[in-house]
Amino acid sequence: MTIVDDQPVTGPAAPASACPASRPSRWLTRGATTWERPALASLLAFTTAVYAWALGSIGWANEYYAAAAQAATQSWTAWLFGSLDAGNAITVDKPPACLWVMGLSGRIFGFSPWSMLLPQALMGVATVALLYFAVRRTNGVGAGLIAGTALALTPVAALMFRYNNPDALLVLLLVGAAYCVIRALDGNPTRWVALAGFVVGFAFLTKLLQAFLVLPAFALVVLVALPGSFWHRLRVGLVGVASAIIGGGWLVALVGVWPAGSRPYIGGSTDNSLLQLALGYNGIGRVVGGSGNPTGGSGGPGFGPGAGTGSGPGPGPGPGNGFGGDPGWLRLFGDAMGTEIAWLLPAALIALIAGLWLGRGAARTDTTRAALLLWGGWLFVTAVVFSHMKGIMHPYYAVALAPAIAAIAGIGVHMLWTRRDALPARLTLAGMLALTGVWSFVLLGRTPEWLPWLRWVLLVGALVAAVLLVAGLRRSRTAAAIAAAALVVGLGGSGAYTLATVGHTQDSSMPASGPVRTGEGFGPGHGPGMDRREVANRLREMLIATDHRWAAATTGSHSSGALQLSSGRPVMAIGGFTGSDNAPTLEQFQRYVRDGQVRYFVVDDRGPGKRGGSGGPGDGRPRGPGGRGGSSTAITEWVQANFTASSIEGTTVFDLQR
Repeated sequence: MTIVDDQPVTGPAAPASACPASRPSRWLTRGATTWERPALASLLAFTTAVYAWALGSIGWANEYYAAAAQAATQSWTAWLFGSLDAGNAITVDKPPACLWVMGLSGRIFGFSPWSMLLPQALMGVATVALLYFAVRRTNGVGAGLIAGTALALTPVAALMFRYNNPDALLVLLLVGAAYCVIRALDGNPTRWVALAGFVVGFAFLTKLLQAFLVLPAFALVVLVALPGSFWHRLRVGLVGVASAIIGGGWLVALVGVWPAGSRPYIGGSTDNSLLQLALGYNGIGRVVGGSGNPTGGSGGPGFGPGAGTGSGPGPGPGPGNGFGGDPGWLRLFGDAMGTEIAWLLPAALIALIAGLWLGRGAARTDTTRAALLLWGGWLFVTAVVFSHMKGIMHPYYAVALAPAIAAIAGIGVHMLWTRRDALPARLTLAGMLALTGVWSFVLLGRTPEWLPWLRWVLLVGALVAAVLLVAGLRRSRTAAAIAAAALVVGLGGSGAYTLATVGHTQDSSMPASGPVRTGEGFGPGHGPGMDRREVANRLREMLIATDHRWAAATTGSHSSGALQLSSGRPVMAIGGFTGSDNAPTLEQFQRYVRDGQVRYFVVDDRGPGKRGGSGGPGDGRPRGPGGRGGSSTAITEWVQANFTASSIEGTTVFDLQR
């Protein structure tokens, strides 16, 4: 990878023999406003086209979040707390921030796959723009354009900005917070750090403690690089901490003081508490295992039980520990995650080391070094946690690494290019490009049946361009041509995978980027239970005809989501996501039935979660001994003992009001 740019913006001065600015390259310098706006507009237009392409054809994507977004359009209480249904029985096992956005979009435009996914795509465009402005502020237009382009062409970014999981909003907010920290370097640090803290706190309301993985990097920049005395910098940092507590703590407090009987149960928690959810299953449990997270090795069965009692694991082996591969330093490069995020990771690591070395003699407040500390700290902490966490680790979590990798690549290439008259700088650039070409060859080899010629073209192109980078930089026009070729081959692998991601639909709880894979143990398999397309027409009509608080109840969210999305009527997911939560209790459910608030109880007779198109595992948390935990077993047994079953095209239905 390389870029055509001649004047460094910050940091140690370029060598005195640096080439004078040339016409082909001057447009990428920081002051070249004539070209900046068209270039940025082109980048954002391209990103919009890629991320918004055929959104409506994706369908409901993850039906778990789609059902909750639908509920948010029907009930403001469901919108506020992130309930799975408009009857407000239980929430999703995440905070509701992403559902606020999708719910409002559905209320404005009418609820549909398009109105649900459009905000996600726009979040992707906004994230690319924010990253561009953050990198541009410290290293100029060229670095910003490389960073923005690299992010836009990261496969896992294209995947998640076209999907309805919370990761899209999380990444947008974290990049926004990073931009605020960068702004604090230039003045008004208290205001900007306070805003950064508030945004990180709000990001907590998307995926809980994952939002805090960037805080060590932010704190390092505030304490090291802000102007002023150490005690002043410390006070500014404490203001940021207080703002983060306010930004995320208000909802925790609201859930705590709101009467539990008039709001949905907090799904995934053991005591109906958002704070416990953050510290348990969806927090520390993800890192150390336990609290409903698996702790075994790789190759275990997918977690995809069918409805009913004593159900076993779903079919299809997959990478262990939540589908991301074995914990360890090489996890991010492995089969499950490598093609999602690792295309530019080796080059970014070299760029980070080179950039810090070049800035070793800079002033404490040097903005380029501060930027490298910020993005490098973000990358290091998040990568270490993701690599070693023992709980559930989905490959698409890696989208949180994409902005840092892209920013480091842009900054590092810019710094080296401005010093390209020095042989070590050229050799480093060439080494980064050659390594990227070789690594792209390896990653593309994991799908050998897909465009088999591409990996050879990129490998040869990268090696040739690397040689030319070392030998052919004297003439400005030659340098510009080599730079353009290097960018194409350097981003070619990730770009091709990104376009392949856009080229096929993702309609499951286990999305994966790149071309559709066949015959492998990992892929976008459906979770347990029926999906929307399998809901019988007669059953759908029965649900639509009800006027009860809940048209039906069923065990777990997978079947409830399908029933709810098909009928548009609230369906209670007993036990939440996997049916393992103790909500509602047997006594509560009996009272709901006695009061006429639930019409049907639906048992999905299809058994274990079906295997995905590529043999992927089902989704969800592991069960306790004997099958599901929580109250679902007791409720199912009570219904079976007291009501008469009927079969509706393969689905067992109990009428609870007869």
